Amino acid sequence: MPPKKPRATARITRPAESLPQSRPPMERMMKLHGLLAAGRFPNARSLAEELEVSQKTILRDIEFMRDRLGLPIEYNPTRFGFHYTGPVNAFPAMQISEGELVALLVAEKALHQHRGTPFEKPLLAALRKLEKSLPDTVSLNLRDWDQTISFRTSTEPMEDVPLIGSLARSAAHREELRILYRKPGTPEAAPRTVHPLHVANVNGEWYLFAHDTERQGIRTFAATRIVSAEPTGRAFQRPPHFDIDRYLGDSFGIFSREGAFDVVVCFTPAVAGYIREKRWHPSQTIVERPDGGVELRLHLGSLMEVQRWILGWGPEARVVGPPELVRRMQDALQRMAGSYA
Repeated sequence: MPPKKPRATARITRPAESLPQSRPPMERMMKLHGLLAAGRFPNARSLAEELEVSQKTILRDIEFMRDRLGLPIEYNPTRFGFHYTGPVNAFPAMQISEGELVALLVAEKALHQHRGTPFEKPLLAALRKLEKSLPDTVSLNLRDWDQTISFRTSTEPMEDVPLIGSLARSAAHREELRILYRKPGTPEAAPRTVHPLHVANVNGEWYLFAHDTERQGIRTFAATRIVSAEPTGRAFQRPPHFDIDRYLGDSFGIFSREGAFDVVVCFTPAVAGYIREKRWHPSQTIVERPDGGVELRLHLGSLMEVQRWILGWGPEARVVGPPELVRRMQDALQRMAGSYA
């Protein structure tokens, strides 16, 4: 029977963001740790010259290692340098528990559904750096776990990867864009001048949330329908009160508020288990029914997306309210029946 792999446990620590500059803070601290562990008694002056930073930077590194990482560092006036006053087996940076490792791996696996996007390379680079910093036993566990977790999607949108990156950069730099946008059901694309505010992936699809200068309001644009996007050369001021979480807070997807609706849907016992298993919306309340079914209650700002979702459940779902949604469902079902007549 093969020996059981050791389990690594500890904590993740990061240097303070204010630490500069020439070399990464972690690299400087690892260098300092090596000198201290070897009994070399390094001082701030010699380290500053070797690492091409100021003495204040070195002293901040030492303070961080002593106060935040708990390393037993003191200055020895007779040797004119710093030393460890007790045993230090390893530098306590980037140690990780197996639970944290699994979370890290899940994050990497989640990237697979967005391979080729502008966000893939920097995120993967960061994950690889973390992996290389782990102890050997955890790195071995990572390769084992790699065979046990994966993500799968049934549909994959035909995204223009460079376009998504361009939209994100324009939003970050507040650059006005002239886009050609094809609305659903319209064969020709029309020009729109927009101020890009946010790029989001919602349920596997990319969207641009932008202020439309001609329509004087915030609009949602599906990235797959943006034919082209060119900067106009003009900058814009970001609306101070725009917040994507607040904007989509009562949405069932990407549609913004068009009212206030208390949606109530009854599900049969055949699908009640599926409804119980998921968080469909932050506002949801699930009420058990005597027949074994459930009643799902939602507070939403629009009805279009939830209507499509309910239709997907077929005869296993019945809308109780609001009346507007009941009428929409009746009309949709009549048109569906007519298409099969």
